[in-house]
Amino acid sequence: MGSKLSINWRYFSLEQINSEREPEWRIWEQSEDYPSRGLLAFQAAEAARRQGNSSFDSFHIALLKARHEQSKDIADVDVLNQIAESVNLEMAQFQKDFKVRKLLAKLAGDHTFAVKVLGIFGTPTLVFPEKQAIFLKMSPPLAGDSLSVFKDVRTLVECRQHIQEIKRLQPPSK
Repeated sequence: MGSKLSINWRYFSLEQINSEREPEWRIWEQSEDYPSRGLLAFQAAEAARRQGNSSFDSFHIALLKARHEQSKDIADVDVLNQIAESVNLEMAQFQKDFKVRKLLAKLAGDHTFAVKVLGIFGTPTLVFPEKQAIFLKMSPPLAGDSLSVFKDVRTLVECRQHIQEIKRLQPPSK
């Protein structure tokens, strides 16, 4: 492994996988006014990608922080525009690209591949070479431990393929 980890982020819709609608229903085929919790965020991320991979990476990390650390509503266009501005995207281009519904084709392709080929059911899921995949739920590691945690997880997934599931027990609350 080199000194820099390269991550190929792929889209996966929890809203799609958790839907109780008929099996043919697809979140990415819904009308623009469909009240989705995440569809606009996927579209905004692809609009950011049109400005280059580094723009996408910056937008994506800021989007995750906005949702998971700041509890912002990433279904709100104003929030998505604020995130785009905060990572210095070219705003006129971003807003133009953000309106292109065809950008959702990337979500459709990624999600379909994840479910039909890899059997993914949730996020976050890490996929290593040879399609070795693992669903991972964890707290942020201590500062400086990220690389060693990643290496440990990768070793477990690649070298111990007979291990199917590990779950840490949590004592009941009092």
